[in-house]
Amino acid sequence: MKKIYLAYFLLFALSACSSRTTDSVRLSGEIKGLGNDTLYIYGADNLHNRMDTLIAKNDKFSATLAIDTLVAAWLQFSDGTEYPLYLNKGDEIKISGSVAELSSPDITGNAPNEELAAFLKELKSISQLSEKALQQKAETFINSHPGSLASIYLLEKFFVQKPHPDFALIKRLTNRMSGELKDRPYVSELMTLIQEEERVSVGKVLPYISLPNAKGVQISRTGFKDKYLLIHFWASWDLPSMENNAALRRIYKKEEKNKMFALWGISLDVDKKAWEDAISNDTLKWEQTCDFLGWNTMPAKQLSIHALPANLLIGPSGRIEGKNLTTAEIEKKLEELKQKAK
Repeated sequence: MKKIYLAYFLLFALSACSSRTTDSVRLSGEIKGLGNDTLYIYGADNLHNRMDTLIAKNDKFSATLAIDTLVAAWLQFSDGTEYPLYLNKGDEIKISGSVAELSSPDITGNAPNEELAAFLKELKSISQLSEKALQQKAETFINSHPGSLASIYLLEKFFVQKPHPDFALIKRLTNRMSGELKDRPYVSELMTLIQEEERVSVGKVLPYISLPNAKGVQISRTGFKDKYLLIHFWASWDLPSMENNAALRRIYKKEEKNKMFALWGISLDVDKKAWEDAISNDTLKWEQTCDFLGWNTMPAKQLSIHALPANLLIGPSGRIEGKNLTTAEIEKKLEELKQKAK
């Protein structure tokens, strides 16, 4: 009888131990030159909305973290350097590297960590890659790893975090991902963003937008009837916007009497005086509007504006004919209009 009770006890103990292992991840590491320091692990989305602290002593650290599903997290060093980290229940994650190369440590213990580490090592071995070449390599990785969390990181790093992302390409890449990845909060939010972008893509009709100018008069598209209208989003606190305003000032001076073309500035300023001073100091003579709500202004939401400066070229019919055109592209379009008018 005692043997039976002992057997039951051992079975229970093993089950409890197994449960603890299953619902946790074991993490250990050694970063040469780290010394005694504090590291942090925090979730990349709401699947892991917590922060864990790792205490390093003599370059080494270890911890057991409660995890019940595969999550994407960030490993943050005290100098602010961050590196993506993937954790799953039952994993034994090992991290190694040096303080001289915190942006590319070696991480083993599961597929996404190892896949990303291998990819970044490959990039590191190739010097002076152009941005286009980097994107091509990232695109190849994403297409060949449709179920890897590392693909989400590369999608964000090389395609989404750009001043004006190519949403058509981003959509193609996300469509190739597995259903499991598409169910991730980040990808779901990204798909919503893409849908918003598609509603105001080239060829679509501009939605109704209206904002007050400095005199309090409401300005809308109807005030520029039968013209090609360049709507320019800017802010006095944004240096690239101010530089872009200088280029547009030169264009406006040249095209001021062009009856086929008009400019409309929409500012994301929140300080009225700063806005008025920028208009006065930079002699921005074209129509300027602002409601001082910053990024919460309705036109920015309606037109899916997420970075400054930004612009949309609207044709006489009200359709969007161009987005985020460069100065050279704007000038080329104006020359085409002049040739057409002859």
